[in-house]
Amino acid sequence: MSTTEALAGEETSSDRWDPVREMPPSAKLVAKVLDYNEQLTQSQLAEETLLPPRTVRYALSRLEDADVIEARISFTDARKRLYTLAI
Repeated sequence: MSTTEALAGEETSSDRWDPVREMPPSAKLVAKVLDYNEQLTQSQLAEETLLPPRTVRYALSRLEDADVIEARISFTDARKRLYTLAI
């Protein structure tokens, strides 16, 4: 792979983060943690990010409004939602 191809690949991969760039730091952190993990619940995100649950809820709502994440009901516990990165 040439240097030009590598740079083009970096530009393409960084473009997917455009919807997140202007968001609060908490939303960026939640998105990045979801990038490293396939799917997490809200409580797992709070544990991973060390953010208060209220801040995680706010970050998730901002990310959902921007269609950056997807949420679905957990099959093991219908009270919980599983979040995945959609970008």
